[in-house]
Amino acid sequence: MKKTALHGEHLRLGAKMTEYAGYDMPVEYSSLKEEHHAVRNQAGVFDVSHMGEIAIVGEEATDFVDYIFTNNVRSMTAKQILYGFLCYDDGGVVDDLLVYKHNDQHYLLVVNAANTDKDFEWINKQNTFDATVLNKSDEYSEIALQGPNAESILQAYTEANLKDIRFFTFDEISINGEEFLVSRTGYTGEDGFEIYGGHEAVRKLFARLLEENDALKPCGLGARDTLRFEVALPLYGHEISEDITPLEAGYSFAVDLSKERFIGKDALAAQKAEGLKRRVVGLELLDKGIIREGYEVFAGDAKVGHVTSGYLAPSLGKAVAMALIDKPHTKKGTELSVKVRKRFVRVAVRNKQFYKKSQK
Repeated sequence: MKKTALHGEHLRLGAKMTEYAGYDMPVEYSSLKEEHHAVRNQAGVFDVSHMGEIAIVGEEATDFVDYIFTNNVRSMTAKQILYGFLCYDDGGVVDDLLVYKHNDQHYLLVVNAANTDKDFEWINKQNTFDATVLNKSDEYSEIALQGPNAESILQAYTEANLKDIRFFTFDEISINGEEFLVSRTGYTGEDGFEIYGGHEAVRKLFARLLEENDALKPCGLGARDTLRFEVALPLYGHEISEDITPLEAGYSFAVDLSKERFIGKDALAAQKAEGLKRRVVGLELLDKGIIREGYEVFAGDAKVGHVTSGYLAPSLGKAVAMALIDKPHTKKGTELSVKVRKRFVRVAVRNKQFYKKSQK
C-alpha cells in the first residue's frame, strides 16, 4: 500500500489504519462519533493527501476543460473553484471533481483518490486541444481543516486575511513560513479549508496544528464519510457512478445544459427532456434498525431501488439513508420497505439533506 507523508503522524497518534484507494489511511483515532461531533462543533483536521491532482495547461486549456466538464468553466474568474462532473457519452459519471482556475491557461482538477489513474487516462483520450495534461498527484500533500473554528485556528499561522478567501475560492499564501494553496472548500458541510503543499511542509503544519490547538481533533475517513453523508454530498460508486447520472443523483446545479457542448450533454439533455425515471432520495426509518448500502427497497412486493449510503447519523441520532428509487415512488412521504437480511423495515421518503448549516 502507498503511504502519505503524514503516515508517521497517524501512527504516532494511535490511529486505526485501513486500506483505501491503495493507501494506508486512518479510519479513526478516538472514535468516529467523537471526531464527527468535533467537526460539527469545533474543528477537525483530515489527511486527504490521497486525493488526485491533475493540471491542464496550455493555450486551449479553457476550451479543453469546458469540453470535458459539466459545469461552465468559461464563467469562472481567476482563483475561483467549480464543482461538477466528468461524464461518459451516455451521461454516466467518470468522476465528480473540483476545478481550480489559476488563469485561462492553467487549471487544477482535484479528483477522487480511487479514480485518479482512470481519470488521467480518460482525460488524455479526450485531448484534441492545444493543452497538456499533467498528473501532479505525487507532488502534493493535502489536509482538510474543517469546522466552525477552522478559520480562527488557521488565522494564527498566517498574515493573509483568511476572510478574503471566500467559499469556493482559493489563494496561494504563506502559512507557518511555507507556501500553500488554500481553498475554502470541504466535504463536511462545515466551514473550512483544504490546504495543498509540499509533503514535508504539510506534515509539519499538520503536526503543529494538533500540538498547539487542544480543541482540534485529528479525524479519519470514517467521520469524513458520515459528515458528507449528512449533507447529501455524493460518494463515487454510491450516489453517482458510471450507471447513475448527475441528474438522477440530484446535482443538476453542476450540469450546465446551456453550454454549447460537453461530453455527455446530449444524453443528459435527453434524460431531462424525457423526465427522470429514477432519482436519489432520502429515507427515514419508521421501524427500528439501520439500513446499509446495497439493501434493496420495495413498494409492496416490487423492488423499486436500492440504498446507496446508510448510517445512524451522529448529528441526528437516528438512522437515515440515501437510496436510488424508481418513480413514482420518489415523492416525499411515500412509505416503502427495505429488506434487512430476512425481514423488512418500513421507511418513508424524505429530503436527502439530513443536516443543514450555512456556509460563510
